[in-house]
Amino acid sequence: MAQAVETYEQYETDFRKLQEQRAGKEPQWLTDLRDSGFERFLQFRFPVERKGNEGWKYTDVRPIARGSFDYPFDRAEVSASALAARLPFDSGFIRIALVDGHFAPELSTGLDAPGIVVAPLSEAVRSQPQLVEAHLGKYAQVNHDSFVGVNTAMHSDGAFIHAAQAVKTPVHVVYLTSDRGNPVTFPRALVVASALNELTLVESYISLGDQNHFTDAVTEITLEDGATVDHYRLLLENPNAFHVGHVRVNQGRDTNYANLSYETGGGLVRVDTDVLFDDTGSSAALRGLYVTSGDQHIDNLVTIDHAKPHNTSRLYYKGILDGSSKAVFGGTVFVRPGADKTDAYQEDKNLLLSREAEVDSKPALEIYADDVKCGHGATAGAIAEDALFYMQSRGIDPEQAMLFLVRGFASEILDGVKLAALRTWLDERTTLALPRFGERAG
Repeated sequence: MAQAVETYEQYETDFRKLQEQRAGKEPQWLTDLRDSGFERFLQFRFPVERKGNEGWKYTDVRPIARGSFDYPFDRAEVSASALAARLPFDSGFIRIALVDGHFAPELSTGLDAPGIVVAPLSEAVRSQPQLVEAHLGKYAQVNHDSFVGVNTAMHSDGAFIHAAQAVKTPVHVVYLTSDRGNPVTFPRALVVASALNELTLVESYISLGDQNHFTDAVTEITLEDGATVDHYRLLLENPNAFHVGHVRVNQGRDTNYANLSYETGGGLVRVDTDVLFDDTGSSAALRGLYVTSGDQHIDNLVTIDHAKPHNTSRLYYKGILDGSSKAVFGGTVFVRPGADKTDAYQEDKNLLLSREAEVDSKPALEIYADDVKCGHGATAGAIAEDALFYMQSRGIDPEQAMLFLVRGFASEILDGVKLAALRTWLDERTTLALPRFGERAG
């Protein structure tokens, strides 16, 4: 559809159809939450204005607003072998898979593991009603922006994870977009880590075709007192895909949250990550690696809210840019009044492999408390000529030398991946995402 208003009309038509299908099948609180989300969406729509829109200053979402997408009311069939070929690292994991936003039981494994509930969100609404109602939509609130609002209104299903005990087996949530038409999907995850328990969570976003499609994703994670969550978010969609993601993390007392964001996919991408320290004695370590080529555009906005004292945060992102691609990094640390003894540092480093690549990096601190330790930094530059010369002087050809240096730059982030099979796979994929290296990257 050529005009933005026509697209909104299609969303409204699809939402009304969903309302009819869900009538009497969901609790009233969820119906009300969905209605409020869609009202928010219709009121504010997508943030397409170029003036007075600071949060989207560097990322133009008009291609999304003016796109024509098909809401998948059912899912395509996907073979287990097709999934395994794309995700060879998750052998032995607990896996919950969704295709076009619908639960795919035949692609899911280990859902009956002890000590943890891993289930479709639609099932958890019935089997864990109090827990779901207590948390769903509480951290990613519908009034945050239109993307969260329309996701809340229109997600057909999602993943629910409740770690009631310490779980050693990683949980893998896989969102697959099929090659049927030009789908719009609304992945949703709710993760509850109970007190004193541990969880390793991997989220993967994958395109099964190379067509244009739109993913609007929301993940809510809450850590109760003493809990630990290691979270890996892998964006692997095709270069024609639009992707807008929201991650909302709420940390209780003495909790530990680690996040690694890995992004090589998507043509137009925005990922908005918020971490809230809602009590004392906790830590958050957020690391990211984005790799862009061609005309890709990837925007990461990260906010760490030190609302309470005696908490520590570290934010470290790296980007590798080639072709005429563009990256945006915005990192903000808020230190609220009374949040004394805050210890926070953030940094963004970028490696530009071509003259046409561009990065806009804007780390920021907003401090309203005394007795804190905070800092930030940002750099962007090309590969050092002296490093290339040194390697060439030892018989390494220029292209191979550049490949080694790129891998070394990325390794500082990827070495933090605790899952060995995943770490190896990501290391291989990083240079494969850069066409200039061709077969050398294999």
